[in-house]
Amino acid sequence: MTRAWLVTLTLSLGAAACGSSSDPAPAPSADALEVAVDRVEPTPMSASFEAGGVLVSRHTAEISSRVMAPIVRVLVRPGERVRRGLPLVELDAAEVSAQAARARAGLEGARANARVVASDREAAEAGVALARATHTRIAGLHAARSATTQELDQATAALRQAEARLAMTAAQAEATSQSIEAADAASRAAAIAQTWSVLTSPLDGTVAARHADPGSMATPGQPLLVVEASGAWQMDVRVDASRVAGLAVGQTANVRVDGSAADAWVSGRISEIARVDPSSHSFLVTVDLDPNTAWRSGLFGRARFAGPAEERLTVAAEAMVTRGQLTFVYVVGADDHARLRSVSLGDTASGRIEVLAGLAPGDRVVLRPAQSLLDGAKVRVTAAPRGAQS
Repeated sequence: MTRAWLVTLTLSLGAAACGSSSDPAPAPSADALEVAVDRVEPTPMSASFEAGGVLVSRHTAEISSRVMAPIVRVLVRPGERVRRGLPLVELDAAEVSAQAARARAGLEGARANARVVASDREAAEAGVALARATHTRIAGLHAARSATTQELDQATAALRQAEARLAMTAAQAEATSQSIEAADAASRAAAIAQTWSVLTSPLDGTVAARHADPGSMATPGQPLLVVEASGAWQMDVRVDASRVAGLAVGQTANVRVDGSAADAWVSGRISEIARVDPSSHSFLVTVDLDPNTAWRSGLFGRARFAGPAEERLTVAAEAMVTRGQLTFVYVVGADDHARLRSVSLGDTASGRIEVLAGLAPGDRVVLRPAQSLLDGAKVRVTAAPRGAQS
């Protein structure tokens, strides 16, 4: 019985084996996923390069005193916003006030002296009138032989003396007028100097630095405060001499400030290209930027400058698949299967990205791949590749 059971089992297994080889089980079929594709091909792109720089205010004012005087009060602190005309520093005005009082006194003295000279001139004019009348009368009498020659000579001398005195008083009046003008100018200058005891902000902005404290001595030309204009920024960038030849004033540049989002590039314009620095063999390139209240002076950043256009292998940005720190694309082969491929990318321009490695010209890549698309999946292309013949 045991042997018969073994024979029966053997025959059953043989029959099953023969049936498997003659009738294979059909493989499970899956519907092809419809996809749109784009072709990898050379595209004209600018050869851009980047350089580091420092963000500074476009308009900066150093507040300093015009006179030597002790500092009484400093009314602002670094980081504080100020308006144009707002008092910033108060100086001891005792000396300039005394000088202003002395100038005003000098002006009043000149005016009083002018009144005295005016009286002397009136007296001289009266003396000339009297001497002229006397001379006329004596001359008439002398002609009628009723006055002696001596009397005529005395009358002539008296007239000349009176005229000389009048000329002297006229000169004194002119000198006094000049003295009044000088005293008036000195008085106005002293009044202006009095205003220098209070230093005000020349613009709307932010206090960037403070170099003085109450009790210290302010000297002419020594910076006490630094005020930067609000919102008006520029980036000072050091560019190597070998690359500056392709730059020009008025050319656009993209700038990203440290601390901003990774893609927060803003557009700027080159406003100045300074002379080469012999120690570093680089040029200082200034890029003017639009107002931005979130920035602060002194932040570091990078500027991206565009060079001449050249042919580069590019792929549509819509084909990118990011997984962690890596970037992939789905490449559709001749067998219409989509296979995931890692790529290395470069610059971006007009919705296309430079391909540094991973793709070849003519490769078809899936645009906007669905999450359900898997590596090696069968696909059906529903859109013609970019640049394909119709």
